[in-house]
Order: sequence, then C-alpha cells, then structure tokens
Amino acid sequence: MREFKLSRLLVVSLLVLTVFSGGLIYSRTISAQTPKLNWGSSGADVSKVQTKLRDWGYYKGAVDGVYGGGTVNAVKKFQAKNGLAADGIVGPATWEALGFTVSRPDGYQPSRGISARDDIYLLARVVNGEAANEPHLGKVAVAAVILNRVESDKFPNTLAGVIYQPHAFESITNGIANAQPSQDSVKAAQDAMNGWDPSQGALFFWNPAKPVSSWIWSRPIITEIGGHVFAR
Repeated sequence: MREFKLSRLLVVSLLVLTVFSGGLIYSRTISAQTPKLNWGSSGADVSKVQTKLRDWGYYKGAVDGVYGGGTVNAVKKFQAKNGLAADGIVGPATWEALGFTVSRPDGYQPSRGISARDDIYLLARVVNGEAANEPHLGKVAVAAVILNRVESDKFPNTLAGVIYQPHAFESITNGIANAQPSQDSVKAAQDAMNGWDPSQGALFFWNPAKPVSSWIWSRPIITEIGGHVFAR
C-alpha cells in the first residue's frame, strides 16, 4: 500500500465531506484528533471502527460500540495486514490506515476550479463507468490507480487532467462516466482518496477478457482483483 504523510496540523473542528447528486447523499465525518481505542472503550468512535472493519471483512460481530474481544482480534488482523504493530489498539497510525484522516498522495493537487467534494464525485463517476460490476475492493483499486497517476510524474498532476487525458479511460471516451455513480462507487472514491490502495501502487488496469493493446501486456502485473488486472 502506498504511504501517505500524516498532516502535522491539529484540526479542532470536524470536517464533513458530503457529496450530493440528485437523490444521492454520501457523507462522512472525520476528526484529526481521534481518541485511542482499546479493550473496554465504547461509543460512536468504536462503532465507526467496527463498521469499517466489518465492511472490509475483518470483523464479524455486531456494530454495538463496545470494544471487546471480537473487535480487538479484528483490529489485530487489520494491523498485521497493513504492516502495523498488531497490538489491538486503535491509535493514530491505525486511524490513518482505516481512512479516518483526510490525506492525499504526495503531489496530489485538487482539480483546477472545482472543490474537493467535486473531485470525489468526478472520481466516482469514472469508477462507476470503469468498474460498475466489480466488487467494492475492485472499485477502490480502480480509483487508486487514477490517484496514483496524479502522483506520478508520468501523468498530469490534477485529477481532471488524468481523467480527461485523451483515450485514457474508455468510460470517458464513450460517455458512460457521465451517468450518476452508485453509492458504492462514491464510497470507493472516498476510500481511495483517504489512502486505501488495493492496487498496490498500480498505474494501469485492464480487463483481460476484452480486446486491449498488446503494449499493455508489457507492463509488470502486480495483482488481479475481480475482472481487472493491475500493473505498473
């Protein structure tokens, strides 16, 4: 997973990121001063951790806001998978890995003339166009590839620049990305912007079942998720 720098600024207020499009509403509250959670903790912060770990397949119990044995074990599994000390305690590094701190790739710049909220929606539209039938993990991976390109000096350094690069994405060329994205695509875009990269730093993805340029097969393949291959 690509490394993201923690912000050195302490933000007292809560930042609410909300995407509105017609009937679609996706909102998330993120605090930069998150508490340390361990066995015996309780409350809304525990529920947030349980929900995220449940969505990612680490936690199988009830989202009850109580930090018990099941939550500890799930946190340890998540920490081990993400190269963290598997102590079962949710501290700053684990909060960051869970995606509860607003962060961007090194070199990321918000697209010119549009807000961060609109960046999420723009990213979600392409994710929906390219990976509508993929599992959530596959959608996040596609979003991460786009953000990896923003970070790379081989591509434009704005989200819009990467997305609208001529013939870069089939769904932009054929107009499918103009459709309203699903809530899962919006969530995948937000997860990727918060630092989750299942593609492991990939810059390319393609569906091997479809006709593609022979050149793309020269790229070093990293992983395969759902119907897509991801490569550097």
